[in-house]
Amino acid sequence: MYTPPAFREDDPAALAAMMRETRLPSLVTATAEGLMATPLPLILAEDEGPHGTLYGHLAKANPQWKTPVLGQAMVIFQGPEAYVSPNWYAAKAAHHKVVPTWNYVTVHAYGTVEFFEDADRLLDIVTRLTTRYEAGQAVPWKVSDAPPEFIRAHMRGIVGLRLEITRIDGKKKLSQNRDQADREGVAAGLAASVEPADRALGGLIPV
Repeated sequence: MYTPPAFREDDPAALAAMMRETRLPSLVTATAEGLMATPLPLILAEDEGPHGTLYGHLAKANPQWKTPVLGQAMVIFQGPEAYVSPNWYAAKAAHHKVVPTWNYVTVHAYGTVEFFEDADRLLDIVTRLTTRYEAGQAVPWKVSDAPPEFIRAHMRGIVGLRLEITRIDGKKKLSQNRDQADREGVAAGLAASVEPADRALGGLIPV
C-alpha cells in the first residue's frame, strides 16, 4: 500500500484498535487461478505473534480455502472513509488552487493463512465471535443456547482460519498534509454531512 510518511500509522495499539473496529474485513489470497477474496468477521488475538493473530471461519463450500495460496495472504481492514470537497478548504477562498480528495483509515495485514476443520478449534472461534458481537444485545445469545447437535451440524459446513500477522501496514489519510485552517474546514464539512460514515471520519481529523 502506498503510504506517504504523513499518513503512516505504526503505533501497535492504534493498529490493533483499527482492526478491532472493522467488523467485516476481507481475506485476499493469490492463487494459480487468480485472486480470491472473502469478506468475513475476524477475531484479533493481540498477544499471539509480533503483530497479533487473526481467527475466523468461512463456508466449507467456499473454494478459497481449498485453493493453494501463492505466498502470503492479505487481510484488508477498511475503516471510515469520506469524499473531501475543495469547498471546505480555507485555501479555496485565497487562491482556488485546490482539488478534491478522499480521506480514509485502513490496515493491510499479511501472513501465512492456515485453514482447519478441527471441531474443538472451530467451536472456540464460533464462541468467541458470538460473544463479541452479541455483547451489545439486551440479552446476548450464546452458542450454548442452541442444541449441541444442531451446532455440531452447522460446524460441519464451515472451516476455520488462522493467520499470524508477520507484516502490517496502517494508513490514516486525514488531511494531515493541509494547514490548520484547511483541516478545520474539512472537519466541519464532514461533521455537517448526512452520512454517518462522513461524520465518523470528521471526528478523526486532527484540528
